[in-house]
Amino acid sequence: MPDCLLPPRRPVSQELPPPDPAAEAISDRLLAQIRNEIVLAGGRIPFDRYMELALYAPGLGYYTAGSRKFGEAGDFITAPEISPLFAQCLARQAGEVLGRLDGGDILEFGGGSGVLAADLLKELGRLNSLPAQYLIMEVSPELQQRQRETLTRLVPELLSRVCWLERLPDAFGGLVLANELLDAMPVSRFRIGSTGPEEAFVTQDAQGLREIFAEPITPGLTKAVEAIEATVGRLAAGYVSELNLRHGPWLQALAQIVQRGAILLVDYGYPQCEFYHPQRTTGTLMCHYRHRAHPDPFRWIGLQDITSHVDFSALARAGRQAGFTLAGYTTQAHFLLASGLDEILATSDPGDLTRHMRLVQGVKRLTLPSEMGERFKVMGLVKEMDSALSGFRLLDLKHRL
Repeated sequence: MPDCLLPPRRPVSQELPPPDPAAEAISDRLLAQIRNEIVLAGGRIPFDRYMELALYAPGLGYYTAGSRKFGEAGDFITAPEISPLFAQCLARQAGEVLGRLDGGDILEFGGGSGVLAADLLKELGRLNSLPAQYLIMEVSPELQQRQRETLTRLVPELLSRVCWLERLPDAFGGLVLANELLDAMPVSRFRIGSTGPEEAFVTQDAQGLREIFAEPITPGLTKAVEAIEATVGRLAAGYVSELNLRHGPWLQALAQIVQRGAILLVDYGYPQCEFYHPQRTTGTLMCHYRHRAHPDPFRWIGLQDITSHVDFSALARAGRQAGFTLAGYTTQAHFLLASGLDEILATSDPGDLTRHMRLVQGVKRLTLPSEMGERFKVMGLVKEMDSALSGFRLLDLKHRL
């Protein structure tokens, strides 16, 4: 067993305010759809299929219906909403990549509120490093509209460079950016049984939906669990956790289109030895609803986010297998500092004391270990370009993967 420490668990709040009647009606419709699929499937569906429906069912899922998700009025706040300094630091790394390629595009997966795209384009314009196009892959029509409104309000002069995609382009050169995307990919759940791995399924009874474990049917799940145990050691009977079987196909799809360029992945997660630590016996699955975190994926279905931490070791292996080179892996705090965070903050207008103090508070939330600084990690993958990226120059933790 590698020598790894178990990070402290975040506090969980069980008190959830009820939704308004319109939102509750959407949740009821999605529940009916899931119940029907369970019946048609013979009484149960794999957990990753349940998570896919809860998050992405057309018109009803969490990311495809119309509820507000980001910001103080939503369910959680992401780094771009916390401070514009996050995007300004990313712009330094983006400009470096585009400069080495003598130009190119930026492709963002899951554009959120559009704030990251707007702030990134604004800073790249200031740095004379604008991409030819800023492409956004977004599954939610409501979020697409909000992104368009945000960009129109904040950078109307650059809106002509932005294009929303329904599918991946045939070829791409430049920077691929995914901020808090991977944690929202559907995951499989497993339990160590007396005779080997068991898969989590969702079934129903008179009390509602519930999770059960049985012999795996999802291709690759048993082999993936065995590979985990080959790395971290035998897991105890009853140990429950998650694994993402979709990282690999996603990266393979990107490898088919990326001719030259880099991928930056920003998310919360651990190396494999920490993800499957012996004391983390119930996994990392967490739900977010109106700034409250709790572990029950069957409450207010379609109205709450369902997430799992990222296994960055598995992600790195999948990247290499797809044909990418691992350029670096570090904490968000070290990536931002290596990308000029201190310099950007120092050059902010000290005369506007209110704004300056707001930026200082944002820096604390982005970098302190008790906030996002160490819990969030950044991974870089490159293809057909120099793998030395400046964002990893202060601290590269590849050896921990």
